[in-house]
Amino acid sequence: MGLTRKRRNVFITHGGSAKVSVPCLRALIMLLFAIWDTAAQSEGEIKSTYIWKTGPWGRCMGDDCGPGGIQTRAVWCAHVEGWTTLPTNCKQHERPENQQNCFKICEWHKELYDWQLGDWNQCKPVSSRYVEKPPECIRGEEGTQNRDVSCVQKSNGAPAEDAICEYFEPKPHLEQGCLIPCPQDCVVSEFSPWSECSKTCGSGLQHRTRSVVAPPLFDGRPCPNLTEFQACQFNPCDAEESLYSLKVGSWSSCSLPHSREVRQTRKKGKNRDKDKQREKGVKDAEMRELIKKKRNRNRQNRQDNKFWDIQIGYQTREVTCTHKSGKTVALSFCQQETMPVTFQSCIMTKDCQVSEWTEWSPCFKACYEISSPKGIRIRTRTIKQFPVGGGAECPELEEKEQCSLQGDSIPPCAAYAWRTTEWSECRVDPLLNQQDKRRGIQTVLCGGGVQTREGYCVQANENLLLYLNTLKEKEESQSQTKSKPSTAPHLSITFEITASKPVDNKLCSEPVPNTTQLCHVPCPIECEVSSWSAWRPCTYESCDDQQTKKGFKLRKRIIVNEPTGGTGNCPHLIEAIPCEEPSCFDWRIVRLGECVPDDGKPCGPGTQIPEVVCVNNDGDEVERQLCIDAVFPAPIICDIPCPKDCVLSMWSEWSSCSHTCSGKNTEGRQMRTRSILAYAGEGGIQCPNTSSLQEVRSCNEHPCTVYHWQSGTWGPCIEDTSVSTLNSSSSWSGEAACAMGMQTRKVICVRVNVGQVGPKKCPESLRPETVRPCLLPCTKDCIVTPYSDWTPCPTPCEEGDITIKKQVRHRVIIQFPANGGRDCPETLYEEKDCETPPVCYSYRWKTHKWRRCQLVPWYVRQDSPGAHETCGPGLQTRAISCRRQDGGQADIADCLKYAGTMPSLTQACQIPCQDDCQFTNWSKFSMCSGECGSVRTRKRSLAGKSKKRERCKNTQVYPLVETQFCPCNKYTAQPVGNWSDCILPEGKVEVMLGMKVQGDIKECGQGYRYQAMACYDQDNRLVETSRCNSHGYIEEACIIPCPSDCKLSEWSNWSRCSKSCGSGVKVRSKWLREKPYNGGRPCPKLDHVSQAQVTLHFKQVEGLLFNVYEVVPCHSDCSQYVWVTEPWSVCKVTNVDLKENCGEGVQTRKVRCVQNTVDGPSDPVEDYLCDPEEMPLGARKCALPCPEDCVMSEWGHWSKCPLPCNESSVRERSSIPIRKPPDGKTCPEPTETESCNLNKNCHHYMYNVTDWSTCQLSEKAVCGNGIKTRMLDCVRSDGRSVDLRYCQELGLEKSWQMNTSCVVECPLNCQLSDWSSWSECSQTCGLTGRMWRHRKIIQSSQGDGRPCPSQMEQSKPCTIRPCYKWQYDQWSSCKVEDAQCGQGVRFRNITCMVFDGSQEDEGKVVEEELCGDLEPSVDGDKQILLEEDCTVPCPGDCYLMDWSTWSPCQLTCVNGEDFDFGAVQARSRAVIIQELENQHMCPEQAWESRTCTDGQCYEYKWMTSPWKGSSRMVWCQRSDGLNVTGGCSLVSQPDFNRSCNPPCISPHSYCTENGVCGCQEGYTEVTTSGGILDQCTRIPVLEIPTEGNKKGDVKTSRAINPTQATNSSTGRGGRTWFLQPFGPDGRLKTWVYGVAAGAFVLLIFIISMIYLACKKPKKPQRRQNNRLKPLTLAYDGDADM
Repeated sequence: MGLTRKRRNVFITHGGSAKVSVPCLRALIMLLFAIWDTAAQSEGEIKSTYIWKTGPWGRCMGDDCGPGGIQTRAVWCAHVEGWTTLPTNCKQHERPENQQNCFKICEWHKELYDWQLGDWNQCKPVSSRYVEKPPECIRGEEGTQNRDVSCVQKSNGAPAEDAICEYFEPKPHLEQGCLIPCPQDCVVSEFSPWSECSKTCGSGLQHRTRSVVAPPLFDGRPCPNLTEFQACQFNPCDAEESLYSLKVGSWSSCSLPHSREVRQTRKKGKNRDKDKQREKGVKDAEMRELIKKKRNRNRQNRQDNKFWDIQIGYQTREVTCTHKSGKTVALSFCQQETMPVTFQSCIMTKDCQVSEWTEWSPCFKACYEISSPKGIRIRTRTIKQFPVGGGAECPELEEKEQCSLQGDSIPPCAAYAWRTTEWSECRVDPLLNQQDKRRGIQTVLCGGGVQTREGYCVQANENLLLYLNTLKEKEESQSQTKSKPSTAPHLSITFEITASKPVDNKLCSEPVPNTTQLCHVPCPIECEVSSWSAWRPCTYESCDDQQTKKGFKLRKRIIVNEPTGGTGNCPHLIEAIPCEEPSCFDWRIVRLGECVPDDGKPCGPGTQIPEVVCVNNDGDEVERQLCIDAVFPAPIICDIPCPKDCVLSMWSEWSSCSHTCSGKNTEGRQMRTRSILAYAGEGGIQCPNTSSLQEVRSCNEHPCTVYHWQSGTWGPCIEDTSVSTLNSSSSWSGEAACAMGMQTRKVICVRVNVGQVGPKKCPESLRPETVRPCLLPCTKDCIVTPYSDWTPCPTPCEEGDITIKKQVRHRVIIQFPANGGRDCPETLYEEKDCETPPVCYSYRWKTHKWRRCQLVPWYVRQDSPGAHETCGPGLQTRAISCRRQDGGQADIADCLKYAGTMPSLTQACQIPCQDDCQFTNWSKFSMCSGECGSVRTRKRSLAGKSKKRERCKNTQVYPLVETQFCPCNKYTAQPVGNWSDCILPEGKVEVMLGMKVQGDIKECGQGYRYQAMACYDQDNRLVETSRCNSHGYIEEACIIPCPSDCKLSEWSNWSRCSKSCGSGVKVRSKWLREKPYNGGRPCPKLDHVSQAQVTLHFKQVEGLLFNVYEVVPCHSDCSQYVWVTEPWSVCKVTNVDLKENCGEGVQTRKVRCVQNTVDGPSDPVEDYLCDPEEMPLGARKCALPCPEDCVMSEWGHWSKCPLPCNESSVRERSSIPIRKPPDGKTCPEPTETESCNLNKNCHHYMYNVTDWSTCQLSEKAVCGNGIKTRMLDCVRSDGRSVDLRYCQELGLEKSWQMNTSCVVECPLNCQLSDWSSWSECSQTCGLTGRMWRHRKIIQSSQGDGRPCPSQMEQSKPCTIRPCYKWQYDQWSSCKVEDAQCGQGVRFRNITCMVFDGSQEDEGKVVEEELCGDLEPSVDGDKQILLEEDCTVPCPGDCYLMDWSTWSPCQLTCVNGEDFDFGAVQARSRAVIIQELENQHMCPEQAWESRTCTDGQCYEYKWMTSPWKGSSRMVWCQRSDGLNVTGGCSLVSQPDFNRSCNPPCISPHSYCTENGVCGCQEGYTEVTTSGGILDQCTRIPVLEIPTEGNKKGDVKTSRAINPTQATNSSTGRGGRTWFLQPFGPDGRLKTWVYGVAAGAFVLLIFIISMIYLACKKPKKPQRRQNNRLKPLTLAYDGDADM
C-alpha cells in the first residue's frame, strides 16, 4: 500500500503536463495492485504449505571422550497437515543442519561435573492482583520461588553444557511452590511496674518498660514504643541541685610506647650532660664489654616463646565535665580531690597467625569398599602465633577432602561373619519335666531332643584373604631368594591365612545364628515275635541226609516287627525236641470212603477205604512218590446197622492233647466219643455199654526236653585287612563307611529250663551264623580353629589404674572326634603376661618467673600527679613451656591436647609508691579444732615504712586478720529413689533339682535389691557417700521365686479294650497334681477331638475328665474265646411205655467257654468272655427211632446263602440214612431247605476302619516323631463285629492306610543369654543415675516349654555422687572510679556450686577446691568473662537499657501447624529518659532477632473481663498465659465499650450486650408499644418451706435485694424462683407458651376422667375355662436356682 501511494503521489505531481484520463489511470492502478497481490499470495501459500521438520539429536559419537564428538538428527520436508513430502518442496536455504559438534560423555565424567544449585529467591505471590483479598489473613498466600541450576566443573566451577550433567542425573527443579505467611506483627510484653522516681526531691521522672517477645515478620506492624514516662513530684530540695558531673570516656586502643631511638632523640638535649657523666663513671673499656656480654646472656636465658609475642602497651582516656543538659563544659567546673586515672597498661592485640597449607597428602584409604570407593587426602597448617590480647582465634588446622584412589594396592576392607561349630550330640534330658524320673538316665531316652552349637565370629571376605595370601607369597618368595629352603611352605601359609580363626564377637554386626535346634534320637525298636506254632511231626535234621537216623520235632515262630540293628537282637525262633523214627514225608487222610459191608451183604460189618495225599513236614502237599517209604493207611473197619440193630453215631474229632509233652508225671491224652442214635429191637444187635462209647489215646509222647540255639550279641566291627579298602560309602546305619570289617558272636545250644548243653543236642543245620561282614564308619578327627589374635595389652598412656596385665587368645572346637579319630587338644585358652609398657609420658605446663612489672611510659604519665615516682599499676608477663613429667622438653601441641587449661601469660601488678601501704603475704589458715562452729584464721602484717604510717594501721580499711568458719563434719544419710530389681549375686545361678541341664536353668533364689543412699552435710549440701561411712546403697534381701512346672501323676494302667470282638480303644491317663507357677512349664493342652472320642467310647469311666490321656486302638480276637460242646446225650424218651424204648424225648449236652490256642481249645474260662449270642443250645427235643424205623444221621452244616442275601434264595442241609427200615417203610427226606433272610441266616460283610489313635511315642521318648494307628474291623450287616476272615474270604477291597507318621511337639524351654555387663551410669553425677543390663532370647519356647520371662532388663541405682560446676555470680553494679559517669567496669566471680543433678535444684555454694578437677567453664563456655566494660549515664543523659533476655523460641504456626519457616527469638533495649528537655538527644530503641532451635507454636487470643457498666477490659494473651500487645487479629477484637440509644435511665435498668436496655435480676421489663423499656417492676417471690422452715402456709413477700447473689447452692437450703414471663425485648418468653399448652392438656385429661367415671359399666360375661394354668419354670442348669 505504501508503494501505491507513492506512485499515486508522483502521478498527481506531474498531472499538470500529462493528459491521461482519470478512469484509465484508475484501471491501471487496479491492475497493478491485483498482479502484486497474486504474487504475494502464491509466495505465502508455498511458504505456509511445506515446512522443514527435525528429529531429536542423536547420541554423541566419537573416538575420544570430551569435545570433538559429532551428533546427527533427521531432517525432512512435511506438509502442514503432517504427511511427508519431497525435500524439493521446501526451501533449501531454510533447511536446518542435521549434524553438529558435541561433547562425548563418558562414565568418568561423573567425577568431574555436577549440578550447581543456587539459593531459592524470595517467594513471590501468584494470585491475581484483581482477586479481592480476605479482610483477615488466615493461612497465608501461595507463591512461587525460583533458583538457578547449572552444570559446572567440580574443580573450578566453570560452566558446562547441561547435557553433560543430565547424562548422569536429571536436572533439578528450577521452580517450586512456596507459602507467604500472613504478616506477623511485633509482639511485646506487658509493661513493667513503674520505676522509682529519678529524683528524691523536686520534680523527676519515672518510667516503665516492656520487651519484644516476637519480632515483626512478613511485613507485619513494627514494634511500638517500649518505654512510657510520667512525672513524679517530691518535696522541695533543701540544697541546690548539682548541675555538673565528671565523665570519663572509653579507653583508647592499645598502643606501643615509642621506640628507644625516638625517645633518645627527644631526650638527647636534656640528658646529654647525664650521659657524659655516666661515661666518665665507666672509664674502663673492658668493664663496658663485660656489662654488654652480661646483658646479652640475660636476653638469651630469658624464657621467650615463639608462639606468644606479648607486647605491653598503654591506653588513655579522656576526662570531661558535662552539664545536665548534655553539654560539655570546662573541667574546672568539676574539680574534686582526686581525678580519674587517664592511662593504664594494656596488652597489644595480636591475631592468631598460621602457616600456609601443606601440600595435599596422597589419597589414602585404609581399605577398599564398593559402597564408598572414595579415599581421603589431608593437608595441615601449624600455628605460628597464638592470639593474645583478645585477638582473633585460630582457624582450623586440618582440612580433609574426598579423592579418587589410584592403583590396586589398597586391601579390601575386612568383613566379618558368624561361623558355627558342629551340632553337639542330640540330648533328650533337657526336655524332661522337673518331676520326670528319667532325668538322670541318659542312655535309655530317645525321640525328640535338642542339640547345641557355638557361634564365633571370623573374618569372612575372600578378597582380603586373597590379598593377604598374595602378600605372604611375595614375602616368602623374597625370603626364598635369600635363604632358598628345601621345601616351599606355600600350603602351610595358605592354611594359616584362609583358616577361620576367631575374632572378637563384637565385630560381627549380624544376629548370632541359632545355637539351639530340635533333633531326633532314633528309638530302638523291640523285636516282636508271633506265638509258637504246633509241634511238627518227627523229621530228620536234614531230609537230604537221612543216614544219621536222628530226628527232631520242631516248632517255630516268626518275627512280627523287625528290631533295630537286625534280627540278631530277637529271641530264638525255632525249638527242637529229639524224637525217634523220623520221616520227611507221610500220608495224610483227606476223607474216608463209604462203608462197604463184607461179602456183599446189605448190612453188617464192612470197611472204609481212606483217600490220602502225600505231605511234607510243613503240611504242604507233595508228589505221591515221595511217600514211598511211608506206611500207607490201612482200611478202617466200619459197621452198617441192620434193621433192629443198635445205631451209633460217628466218632467225634479227637480233642486237643492234654499236655504238650510227656514226662514222668505228665502224659498227653486226647479223647473222642460217640452216642446211641437208636436202640436195638428184638433179635437185633444190642447197643454197647457206656464205656465203649468213648476212646482215649496217647498224644505228644515226646519227652519235655526242648533245645534251641541261643546267640549272643555281635561284637565290635574289626577291620579286615584281607579285604581292600572301600571308597567312602553309606552303610546301613546311614553313616559314611570307609573300610570292611568282621563281626563275631557266640552261639550255644541251650536246654529249656536247664542251661547250656552240648551242641549235638541242637539241630546243626539250624545253627545261626557266628561271623558276618560289617562296614567300619569313617574316623572323625577333632578339628579346631587356629588361635585367635592375642588380645591387646593396655595402651601405654591409658588414664587410670591399669588392671589388665595379661593378654589371652583362644580357639574353638569345630568338630568333635568320633570313631577313633584324633582327640582334641587339652588347651583351648592361652594367656601370657603383657610386656612391660614403655615409659608413659604425661604432659604439664611449666610456668617461668614473672617479669618485672611494666608501667605506662613516663612520657605518657609525666603530667599526672606522682609522675616523679616509678610506681603504680602495671602489667607483667611470663613465659610458659610444655614439659613431660620427667622434665623433658615437649611440643606445645602436646600440652594443648593433654595438659588442660593453659596458665595465664599476663597479670596485673602494682609497684608500690612511697605513700602506699605495704603488707606481707597472707599466711595459711590455722588448723580447725574439729568442733562445729569453730573458726580458723590467717594473718598478715605491715611491711617496710608502712609500719609507721597511721593510716595504714587502720584495721577497718586494711585488715590484718581474716577468719572463716571451719567445715562442720556432721553428715546424715537418707535413701533416695526407688528400689532396684531383685538381683542375684554375680555368678550364682540356682539350678533345678541339683542338675545342670541345658535349657532347664533359671535364675532364682535369694538375691538383693538396692536403694541409693545420699549423704548430706549440716547445710543440706550433697557430699560424697563415703562421708556417711556408707558404700552408697541400702541392701535388702529378696527372693526371685523359682519356676515350678506343671506336675502330673504317672500314667494309669491301660483300660480294657472297649470291644471283646473286633477293634476298640484302650485309654490311659494322667491326673493334674499341681498347676505351674512362676513361669514354669505349662500343662499339656487337651485335644478336644480325641477327648470326644474317649468320651464316646468310655461313657462309663467314672464320670471324670482326664487331664492328659492317651488313647490307642486295640483288637480283640473274635476267636480268642470259643464255645465248646460235648456230644449230645442219648435221647431220653419221655413216654411211660419203655418196651419199645423209642419215641420223643429230650437230650442234653455240656457247653463250656474255653480259651482258643494254636493247639486248639484249652482251659475253660468264665462264660462272659464268650459271645452270649453265639452260645450253642444245651438241651433240645429229640426223637428216638423205634427198631423198625429208619435212622438218619445228624444234620450236616447249613450251606452258605448266596450273596447278596435274597429271600428267593435258599440254603440247605442234609443227612444220610444210617439204618434203613424194613421193606415197606421209607426214610424221611434227607435234605432240608430254608429261605435266606437278611440278618437272620444270611449276612453281608464290610470293612470298617477305626479313628486314628493319639500320636504314640516310644516309652523312652518325650516328643518327636511318632505314629498314629487305626485298625480294620469286619462288621456284619447287623452291626456286630466278627472275625476278619469273613471279610477276607469275600475278597473285599482294603484301600486304607493303617499307620501314619505324626509329630509330638517338643517342649523346648525358653533359653536366654547371660546378663550383659552393667552399663555405664546414665548420669555422671546426681541422684537419678541408673545402670542397666540386658539379656536376649536365644531360643523362644516351643510346645509346652517354659515361656520366656517378661523381664529382659534390670536396673539398679548408681552410687550417688555430687555434681559440681562453676557458676557465675551476679554482675556488680557498674562503677566509675573517681568520676560520676562515663565508661566504667563491672565485675563478677565464679563460684563452685554443688547440686543433685535435678532441674529443681539451683545448687549450693561449696569450697572451690571441690571444683579443682573441673575445666574452668560456665555452661560449656570456656572463655571465662569476669570483667567487662559498662556505662554509667550522666545526669540528664538519655540512654538505652541493657539488652533484655532472649524471648522463648517461637515457630511460625497456624492452628498449631508448623510451616517450616524456622524459629526465632528476640531481645530488645528500651530508651530511658532522665530529663524531658533532652529527648532530642535520645537514641532509637533497638531490638534484634536470631534463629533458634526447639521452637514452640504459640497461639494468641483475645481475653475479656466481665462488663462493668458499659465497659470492660480487653487484652491479648499468648497460649502460655503471657499477656502481650500484638499477635491478636485486630479484625476480631471484641468491643470494650457499649452504649444503648436511647440511654437506660429507668431505675434498675442497664445496657445489655445486644445494645438494648434490660432489667436487673429480680425485676421484669415493662415496654412501650414501640418495644422500648418503660420501667422495671419487681417480681413476686414464691417461697417454698424447707426443713428449717416448717411453716405450712405459703406467703408472698417482696425481694429485699433481688440482685444480691445468694450463698446457698442449687438444691440446698431455701429455694427461690423468680418468674419472669417477659423477655428483655418486652415479648412473652417461650416457657409461658409451654405452660399454657400443658395446662390445656391437663384440663382435657381431667374432663375425660370425669366422663369415664360417670359412665355406667357393662355387665361382664362369664368366662368358661378360667382355670389357672400351672406355672412352668425353665431350669437353665444354675445351681443357685
